[in-house]
Amino acid sequence: MKTIFKIMMLFCCAFTFAQTTVKGKVVDNNGIPLAGANILVVGTTTGAITDFDGNYTLVVNQDPPFSIQISSVGFDTVTKEVTTNPQTIDVTMIEGTSLDEVVISASRTPERIFESPVTVERFGLKEIKNTASADFYGGLEDLKGVDVNTNSLTFKSINTRGFATFANTRFMQLVDGMDNSTPALNFPIGNLVGMTETDVLSVELLPGASSALYGANAFNGILFMRSKNPFDHQGISGYIKKGITSQESAGDNDYTDLGFRAAYKFSDKFAAKINFGYLKGTDWAATSEVDNDMVGGTRATNINYNGINVYGDEVSANIRGLAGGAGIVPDVSVSRTGYNERDLTNYNAESIKADWGLYYRPIEDNSLELSYVGKVGTGSTIYQGTNRYNINGFFQEQHKLEVRNDNFFLRGYLVADKAGDSYDMVFTGININRAWKSDEQWFGEYINTYVAQTLGGATDAQAHAAARAQAESGRFEPGSPEFQAAFERSIDDPDLTTGSKFQDASKYYHADGNYNFSHLTDFANIQVGGSYRRYSLNSGGTIYTDTDGPIDYSEFGVYTQIQKEFDLNETMELKLTGSVRYDKSEFFDGFFSPRLSAGLTVNQNHNIRASVQTGFRNPTTQDLFIGLDAGRAILVGAAPDNLERYVRDYSISAAGQALGIPSTVTQTGGAAYNNSYTLSSVLALQASGNPAALEIGNPSLVEPEQVISFEAGYRGKFDKLIVDFSAYYNKYKDFISQEVVISPLYGTVGDGSLSVAAIANGDSQAYSTYTNSDADVNSYGASLGLSTKVFNGFDLGGSYTFTKQDFDQAANPDFMTNFNTPEHKFKASFGHTDLFKNFGFNIAYRFSDDYFWEATFGEGVVPEFHVLDAQINYRVPSLKSSFKAGATNLTGDEYFTAFGTGFIGSMYYVSWTINNL
Repeated sequence: MKTIFKIMMLFCCAFTFAQTTVKGKVVDNNGIPLAGANILVVGTTTGAITDFDGNYTLVVNQDPPFSIQISSVGFDTVTKEVTTNPQTIDVTMIEGTSLDEVVISASRTPERIFESPVTVERFGLKEIKNTASADFYGGLEDLKGVDVNTNSLTFKSINTRGFATFANTRFMQLVDGMDNSTPALNFPIGNLVGMTETDVLSVELLPGASSALYGANAFNGILFMRSKNPFDHQGISGYIKKGITSQESAGDNDYTDLGFRAAYKFSDKFAAKINFGYLKGTDWAATSEVDNDMVGGTRATNINYNGINVYGDEVSANIRGLAGGAGIVPDVSVSRTGYNERDLTNYNAESIKADWGLYYRPIEDNSLELSYVGKVGTGSTIYQGTNRYNINGFFQEQHKLEVRNDNFFLRGYLVADKAGDSYDMVFTGININRAWKSDEQWFGEYINTYVAQTLGGATDAQAHAAARAQAESGRFEPGSPEFQAAFERSIDDPDLTTGSKFQDASKYYHADGNYNFSHLTDFANIQVGGSYRRYSLNSGGTIYTDTDGPIDYSEFGVYTQIQKEFDLNETMELKLTGSVRYDKSEFFDGFFSPRLSAGLTVNQNHNIRASVQTGFRNPTTQDLFIGLDAGRAILVGAAPDNLERYVRDYSISAAGQALGIPSTVTQTGGAAYNNSYTLSSVLALQASGNPAALEIGNPSLVEPEQVISFEAGYRGKFDKLIVDFSAYYNKYKDFISQEVVISPLYGTVGDGSLSVAAIANGDSQAYSTYTNSDADVNSYGASLGLSTKVFNGFDLGGSYTFTKQDFDQAANPDFMTNFNTPEHKFKASFGHTDLFKNFGFNIAYRFSDDYFWEATFGEGVVPEFHVLDAQINYRVPSLKSSFKAGATNLTGDEYFTAFGTGFIGSMYYVSWTINNL
C-alpha cells in the first residue's frame, strides 16, 4: 500500500507540477473588447485566444517567471511578464497602421508591409468584417490597383496591371499554399469552390511579376488566401446573409449566403476543423441584342444579324456561294435566326463547398506541424470564354498533405475537377436550330424562296423576308415541348456537331517545398525551394484532343533567395534581396527568372524601394492541347503533337467541285499553322476583290512568354497620414495571344489561284491559333494610396491607379493582347468601426474610366461606371454576434465590366455573424 501511495503521489506531483494560470481581458485603446487576439508564451507554441468579450484564460505547465506576448492584426504587439501564480493581466492594445501589418507573400518570410521589397496589398480580419461588399471576395475590389471583372454573381475574376480576360491565366490564386485553378480551364474561377468567410484569416495580393519565387503563371500577380489554424482559432462560428439582387432584366430575386466553421484543439498536439458554405441566388442576366459583328441593326433590319446574347445566329453563309454562283442570288451572307440566352439558361447561381483539416504537432513547444486538408466544392455559374457557358454542377476537389515548421514546409496536393452538367450555350442554340431543320435544308429553302420571289417581281427586301419566313417554318418556339426536348438532348450530348455538353475530368498533381536557413546563420536570410507539377487532361475529346485517352505532361522549377539587411547609421537601414528561379517544361527549353530589389528605410517612417524582376508564363493546357470548334473559329492548341490530332471533314461547295475538288475533304489542325491567310487580309480581299490583298498567316507554334518588370515605390507615415506609392514599367517578350487565321480547304497559300478560289468560294475554315507576337508589347502604370484618421477616429482612404498599354494595334491588326483595363481608376472609403458603442459603418466608392474590351467572344467599349457600396453594423457582445445591413451599387446605375456579360445591378442584404473571432 505504501508503494502504491508513493506512486499515486508521484503522479499527482507530475500532474500539478508547474501549473500556472494566467487570465485577463484584452481591449483596444477605446476600451472595446478585442476578440480573437492571440496570447502566446514566449519561446513556446503554448497559447490561447480571446473570446468575443476579449477574455482569455491561459494554463501553462511552467513556473513563473516567464513572458507572454499579446498580438492582434492591426495592433502593436504587447509583451507582459508573468511573475505569480495565478495572475491577472489585462491589456490595452494600441492600434497600429496598415504599414505595421505582417505579410508573408512578398519574400516567403514574415515581414512588415512597410519593409516589403515589392508592392503588396493586404485584406485582413478588420477589412473583412467592415467591407461594404456582400462577401469578403467582393471586397477585394476596393484594394488599390485591383481590377475585378464580374463574370457572374458567383464568378469574379481578379487581375492587376492589365492583360486580362475571364480566362485569366496570367494571375495565380493560392489557398493555404494550394493553387485552386481548375485543371480543365487552367485558371481560378473566383471563390466558387474557395473559402468560407468565417475561416479566412487574411488575404494578401502581390501585383506584378513574381515568377522568381512562385513560378509559372505568377505573371501579373498572385492572390494569397490564408485560413485560420484550429490550434489558434477554436470554437463554432457561423453567418447567414439574406437579401435580394435587383436587375432591370432579371427583376428582384432572393439571395442567400450562409456558412459555419467548427474547430477544436483536442490537446496541445492535435486539432481539427471543418467548414461549410452555401450560396444561392439568381445571376445577372445577359440580354444584349446588339449586333456582335459591330455591323449594327437588328434581326428585322440585318439579314446577317448576330446578336451578342443571341445564339444560333452564328451560323451564316454566303448564299451566292451555296447556290453555285447563280447570278440572280445576291453576293451576301445570311445568318440563321438564333435563340436569346435567357431561353437557354435559368440563371441559377449556386455554390456549395466544404473543407476539413487534421493538424498534429508531435513535439511539445516545437512548431513542427503535420496536416491533412481536404476541400470539395460544387456550383453553378456563367463563364464567358470563346463562347458563353452554363457551368452547372461543376465539381472540384483538393487534397493536401503538408509538414512544416517555422523554417520549412513540404507539401503535396491533388486538384481534380468534373464538369457536371455544364454546357455551351452558343452550341445549344445552334443545335436546337439543327434539330428542327438542318443547315443545308434551311439555306436551301431560303435560296429557292428568294429566287422564286425575285422572279415573281418582289423587291430584294421582300424576297429576303419571304425567304426567311419559309426557312423558319417548323421552328421550335422557346417554352414549347419540342424546344425543351431538343434543349435536353443538346446539353446531354458532348458531340458539338449535334450537342453542347461540356465534358471534363482532368486533374493535376503538385508538390513544392521551401527551406529557410536564417536560424542557422546570421549572415543573411537564405531560402531554397522548388516545385513539380504533372497534368492529366481528360475531356474525352470535347475540349482537348484527347479522344484516345488522357494527355499527361509535367514541369518543374527550383529557386533560391538571399536577403541581407545593412544598418547604414542610426536612422537608415538598407535591405537587399536577390532571387533566381530555374523552370523547365517538358515541351520547352528551361530558363532562369531573376529578381533584385532594394529597400531603404529612413527614420522608421519612410521606405523607398526599387526592384527589377522577371516573370514567365508557360503556355497553358489550352494553349497546347485544345481542339474545340467554337462556332466562329476552331481553337487548335500549338503543341507539336497536337496539330495532327485534330481532324475534321468538310463539304466542298458546288463552285469548288467545279474546279475538280472532291465533294468532301479532310483537314487537320496543322493547316492553321502551315497553310493559312491572316484574317485582316481575307477581309481586305472580300472588300476589294483584289487577290493581292491576301497575306500568308502561318503563325509560329507557341513558346513561353516572358516579362521584365521595373518597379519603384515609396511607403511612409506623416503623423496620421499613410502614403503608399508605386510605379512600374513592363516589357514583354514572346507575348502569348490568339491570332485568327483563315485556312483554304484546297490549294496552297501564296499560290495565287486555287487557294484564292477556295477563299472566294467560302471553302475555308477560320482557326484561332495560339502563338507569340514579335511585336513590342509594353505596359506601364502607377498607383497612389492615402489613408488617415479624421474627426477623432473616422477611417478615410483613397487610391488612384493609372494603367496604360504600349502596343501598336494598327501595325498588328490580327493580334489581340486582351489588355482590357481602364486607364484611370479611383477608389475611396469612409467609415468608423465604433461610431458609438458597438456600432460602425463603412462606405466605399469606385470609379472606372471607359476602356475597350477585346476577347474571343466579342469586343466593344465598356463605358465608365461609378459604384457606391455601404454597410452599417452592430455588435451584441451578450449574443457574441454582429449584425450588418448593406447594399452594393446603392445608386442602382447598372454597369458591366466586360463585353457580353449581364449588367450588374444592386444587392441589398442583412447578415448575422456569430462568434467569428
